[in-house]
Amino acid sequence: MANIAEILDGHVTLEVECVDRLYLNGYIPNLATPGGLVGFLREHLGKPIPSPAVLGQITSRFRDSVQAFAAKKEIPLIQFKSGERKDDRANQLRRERGVRDGVVFIGVAQEKAKTFSGKAAPEKGQAWFDYTRDKTVYVNHYYFYVDDEEFGPGFVKVCSYAPWALKLCLNGHEWAKRQLDKRGISYTALDNGFLECADPQALQEICNSLGAQQVEAFLARWLERLPMPLTSEDRAAGYDWKLSIWQMEVSLTQVFDRPVRGREFFEEVLRDNLDLGRPDRVQLIFDRRIVPSTPGAFRTRVIQDGVLPSLHIEYKSFDLKQYFKEGRALRTEGTFRDPKDFNVNKGLSNFGYLQQIGRQINRRLLEVERVSQNCGLSADGIQRVVQPTVNEDGQKAPGLRFGDPRVMALMLTLSLFTHLVNGFRNQDLRRAVVKLLGSTAGCYTAQQATYDLRRLCRKGLLHRRRGTQRYVVTPYGWKVARLYARLEARVFRPALTAFEGQSVADPTPKLTRALRKVDHEIDTLIASALPQKEKAA
Repeated sequence: MANIAEILDGHVTLEVECVDRLYLNGYIPNLATPGGLVGFLREHLGKPIPSPAVLGQITSRFRDSVQAFAAKKEIPLIQFKSGERKDDRANQLRRERGVRDGVVFIGVAQEKAKTFSGKAAPEKGQAWFDYTRDKTVYVNHYYFYVDDEEFGPGFVKVCSYAPWALKLCLNGHEWAKRQLDKRGISYTALDNGFLECADPQALQEICNSLGAQQVEAFLARWLERLPMPLTSEDRAAGYDWKLSIWQMEVSLTQVFDRPVRGREFFEEVLRDNLDLGRPDRVQLIFDRRIVPSTPGAFRTRVIQDGVLPSLHIEYKSFDLKQYFKEGRALRTEGTFRDPKDFNVNKGLSNFGYLQQIGRQINRRLLEVERVSQNCGLSADGIQRVVQPTVNEDGQKAPGLRFGDPRVMALMLTLSLFTHLVNGFRNQDLRRAVVKLLGSTAGCYTAQQATYDLRRLCRKGLLHRRRGTQRYVVTPYGWKVARLYARLEARVFRPALTAFEGQSVADPTPKLTRALRKVDHEIDTLIASALPQKEKAA
């Protein structure tokens, strides 16, 4: 069977990096606070008393305009049922109506929202209202499912109550398809991706060009075409929506020349990582939902037929996953749910920077998977790790002895895939080492962790990011850590278990039987070489 490097280097026919699903919040900065709302009512609308009744009038006007818009354009207006999958209904109506560059249908759903509530404040000497925004209530939200000339399928969701927040849902792959259509470049689509393209270079250039400007243009187009709670005059006066990133998926799709290559890839990845626990979660995805009340006993097993293998790695609210897409392509995908995890605010202006971070993380995972299968070291390399050394700057680095519990815990910690995303700090190392050592950990202090980080850096296994307290594992460090981890898991642990005649899975595993046979043959050889007197004794 080919290894991971051979599969990725020799059996990929198309490789595309692109933003996939994109969810954005729309908010009106001037209406974010109670004071801003009062200013809107009094100064902009000219209402001397900032009464909640005015907000009710705007909500009613918006509702009526949506109904009139749907009737005039002959657009279905559908009330979503509780628990209904909106995407399923949208896909069905898109197929039935076949709308191009228009509104497919409008959905209405009662959902939670933080809206303004006004309370009379007569103590201020006149008819007055104080506003708060600390309660969550169920209000109507209007889903405008559209087909956009540039982005294809998407939707705009608008809350009917002040401050009239909205959300956008777009897809970067669908945008790329529309751009290919415009240029007359033929392609074969995957669900949220591409299987083939007549000009792969042009496709990647198109994906690279997607940015905040195109997203803002989408919103501007539909604000002019759809009924909205605020008018164009309101927006011109400064009460306009701004966008922030709520969720952003950055994907790398690699299409294999044969479906079997995808299976081989995941067999290698799962085989190398399932027993050592390297990822936070290695999942096998079934078409069913498992909840605490689901009957039956559940165990972790590797099943090869009829399932889709998937590897998941979590860092804070960021999710990195790999899965086999439609039996043809490897999809490596990072999902940002809170850009602040990477010291970036949610503003749409950070779109390009987040895309760059996501692509780097996807590539880093693939590179680590390549290194994981090539973790052999030369004799000199092994000596450099296990023996004390002095680097070029004259700094001494104590040896990392194989078998030492603390050293083994350090190596297992370096092998954690979670550190791929944003590195790790001293406290992350301490937490992982203590968990691995268990009751033998004693008191693994911050000073001990600092000492270990220093010697790992001097050995070339770690690199500290400039200006930060975060460490990243070097390619050489991955080789060393994986070698230690695999030797311990694949050789020493099974061998010691076999020597002791114990096995959890099987009383007579293959290794135990083989060792017993070797022992028997050695005993026979010794017995045949002994003189008859000694045999009798």
